[in-house]
Amino acid sequence: MRTALLTWDYPPAPSGLSTAAREIAESLSEAGAEVTVFTLDRSGRERVGGVTVSGHALPPGSGLARLRRWGSLGHLAAPLAFRRAVLAEHAERPFAVVEATNWYAPAALLAGRRDLPLVTRSSTPAAFTRDPAPGPRDRLDGWSADALERRQARGSAGLIANTGDHGAVIARAYRLSGRRPAAVIGLSLPPDLLATARAAVYPAADAPLRLLFVGRAEARKGFDALLDAAAILGEEQARGALPPFRLDLVGVPPGDLPADLPETARCRIAAHGRIDAAALARAYAASHVVLAPSRYESFGLVYQEALAYGRPVVACAVDASARAFVGAPGAGPLAGAATGAALADALRPLLIDPALRRAYRTRALAAAGRFDRASLGRDTLALYGRAIAAAGSG
Repeated sequence: MRTALLTWDYPPAPSGLSTAAREIAESLSEAGAEVTVFTLDRSGRERVGGVTVSGHALPPGSGLARLRRWGSLGHLAAPLAFRRAVLAEHAERPFAVVEATNWYAPAALLAGRRDLPLVTRSSTPAAFTRDPAPGPRDRLDGWSADALERRQARGSAGLIANTGDHGAVIARAYRLSGRRPAAVIGLSLPPDLLATARAAVYPAADAPLRLLFVGRAEARKGFDALLDAAAILGEEQARGALPPFRLDLVGVPPGDLPADLPETARCRIAAHGRIDAAALARAYAASHVVLAPSRYESFGLVYQEALAYGRPVVACAVDASARAFVGAPGAGPLAGAATGAALADALRPLLIDPALRRAYRTRALAAAGRFDRASLGRDTLALYGRAIAAAGSG
């Protein structure tokens, strides 16, 4: 089967979407599919990991690059670029199916074609990542993005969700019927990451306590609760009630820290911005505990990465993925609410008790490796087949 996969970026770009895209592409290749990845983060064409990567970055000054700078209309620039690139190759040598993320709808203008069935694999909708109180211009911009995502989802011949709960959220968000083929397929982790994680030694109990957050400075990720908890625990540590600790923020540049951040938190925080895979591996290996207090995750790759390293995870019970991947196997405590006080209460015992950290580590390692490339490739190809059949009979 010849397949096309649309992605905003692709490794070595350091993002969750790029990591997921590589796992999808290489798992399909290992399952026997011929895969071409279309991405906008580069130009040129190369073979990587058994996959053809075709870059279509918008040339500076081009019509689509100028369009992209506009407000609501700018969301059409990428779908237009993807459509042009995919259909040019499809005309020369047809693809059986095309897959894309729902996030900002890169395949919105390929939806509904019977000659090229579209499968949408749902990440977090863009609406879940925006400022909860946008101005009029941002509201219009958001409405346009949401409309394109709905168009893509509704025009898809098949849908993939990372978890059953996430699939239900997507169906409600886009007001979807249950008529199209759908599947729940968990994402795998890269084999090189798994090998590095297995070799990582847990830091000594007497080493300075290192806490790690991997994500963006947004409400969905629980970043506000994280900073509030750091301030609460930092004040307790200053009084001598807790051992010294440091909080490393990966994916958060220093400029994203609020100006009014209490000094009890600021002096214990190091914001590193986006880092490459090798630096991320070092950050996980150096950490005693991973903090992931998201209010919502479509899947939660950070949970899976932390488990692979055997790091206790402090997450938030409001997120269904946290309950399934962290809470159920006992890989870390869940804060009862997405607040600084609740997160501090969940983390405090781990700061005090090395034996408790070791117990959670043991359970984290036992919970790791739940998803692999073999199941990802096999289950994805099965859904592709159902989508192709549905498109042909539609």
